[in-house]
Amino acid sequence: MILRLVLAATLFVAALAPASASSPWWEPVARPAQDSQINVTGEPFKGTDDQGRVRGFVDAHNHLMTNEAFGGRLICGKPFSEQGAADALKDCPEHHPAGLGAIFEALVTSDFDGHDPVGWPTFRDWPSYKTVSHQQNYYAWLERAWRGGQRVLVTDLTSNAELCVIYPFKDRSCDEMTSVRLQAQRTYELQAFVDKQFGGPGKGWFRIVTSPEQAKDVIEQGKLAVVLGIETSELFGCRQVLDLPLCSKAAIDRGLDEVHALGVRSIFLCHKYDNALCGVRFDSGVQGGVINAAQFLRTGTWWKTEKCAGPQQDNPIGVAPANALIPASAVAPAYDPAKRCNVRGLTSLGEYAVQGMMKRHMMIEIDHMSVKAASRTLDLATRARYPGILSSHSWMDAQWTEKVYQLGGFVASYEFDAEGFVSQAASTAALRQKYGVGLGFGTDYNGVGSHPSPRTGVTYPFRSFPDGPLVDRQRTGERVWDINTDGGAHVGLVPDWVEQVRRLGGDQLVQELLGGAESYLRTWSGTQRWTS
Repeated sequence: MILRLVLAATLFVAALAPASASSPWWEPVARPAQDSQINVTGEPFKGTDDQGRVRGFVDAHNHLMTNEAFGGRLICGKPFSEQGAADALKDCPEHHPAGLGAIFEALVTSDFDGHDPVGWPTFRDWPSYKTVSHQQNYYAWLERAWRGGQRVLVTDLTSNAELCVIYPFKDRSCDEMTSVRLQAQRTYELQAFVDKQFGGPGKGWFRIVTSPEQAKDVIEQGKLAVVLGIETSELFGCRQVLDLPLCSKAAIDRGLDEVHALGVRSIFLCHKYDNALCGVRFDSGVQGGVINAAQFLRTGTWWKTEKCAGPQQDNPIGVAPANALIPASAVAPAYDPAKRCNVRGLTSLGEYAVQGMMKRHMMIEIDHMSVKAASRTLDLATRARYPGILSSHSWMDAQWTEKVYQLGGFVASYEFDAEGFVSQAASTAALRQKYGVGLGFGTDYNGVGSHPSPRTGVTYPFRSFPDGPLVDRQRTGERVWDINTDGGAHVGLVPDWVEQVRRLGGDQLVQELLGGAESYLRTWSGTQRWTS
């Protein structure tokens, strides 16, 4: 009788004890003492649907490690630190005491009033949806995006040598490929950092993948598949000066072999400046004027335009005063608004690089390519029946969309304000239905781009889809972010932005976003299987 009472008491105590002597698989066993909250509850979904398809949101264009780029002082703060948020989320020294030293931020945003440089624990002024110089990819915020349904992240290793040269604050080399190598190293270090929190190698939710098979396995485990890409202006040193290339076919082969070994699987051949590989799709507005002037400083050439041969067009060139950048003897050209296309397309070296990427089964990003360069790249892919074409953040003329789908490629829209995203998604909905594909988005966090502005309508807590996790307002230190009033301030607000999209575009659009992971893997798998 006594034995029975003891056993009953033991069972009763066990029932009252916490269910986990060990944490659930999606919760870490340890975090830094001072760290961000996640504010998403519930087990992340695992496995495949009844048709064997993975699901999940795809951020096809982000920049986790840009704090290491542009000389190391343009983006303030780090995406992770062993000491936690208080150490990682610090403003740059030159921004103290009142943010007035944030020269780049002031020029890009036209805000010359400064900001509170204090990060942890108050975060009074940053990160915000307007910022271009503060860390928006802290790992715990990215963890929130993953828990909220994201299953693929493409992180583009990036830099710009001329911006680095011009910017007065730097503590390292301006060489773009040196920066790419360091950013790749830091990404692997982030993976190890997350693994350590979850108990050891391979146990964390942040998984760098180098094949579609690895990616599918990671997603089926309910984790985040991280793909390395490159978006730079002088890939492999392929700069042009006065239209003369400063690289060779041998340099391209060495470069492709090196970055493939690093784990890179997608690449932009040109970005912002015309280089030895291809011409670019122009920037507009003040930023376009500044970039055009910077190209002149770097290459000795201005953008040159001509009438477009077909319906596709490059962006109108931004014309802005650039006297502070260029020598007094230099004269910026005037542009005929009827001539909307870059005269520079895909060069012979560019064609060699495209064929080299095909040979290595790498995916080719055609955003930022001029109309002529994109057209030629698509022609080469069509002739070879090569599916590995990506448009990751709305920098391609939308009239190429069906061509990309015909090849088996993948298209993502920029993370615009919810209204803009829903509108752009609606304009291509018939094509997605025709080709049976899902939709991705490109956030471009820490890519010196714009982010969703505040918009009311989200009620916390919420579920963006019926079996999704419960999402509440996000808290880091003393600061609470609410997308209604803060907009897309950092990557952790991706689930909140998806809820804005759902409220405007409906549940079906969110289902198409959840179909993004399967579509991205189809493109990657087709690229991997391709034979010449």
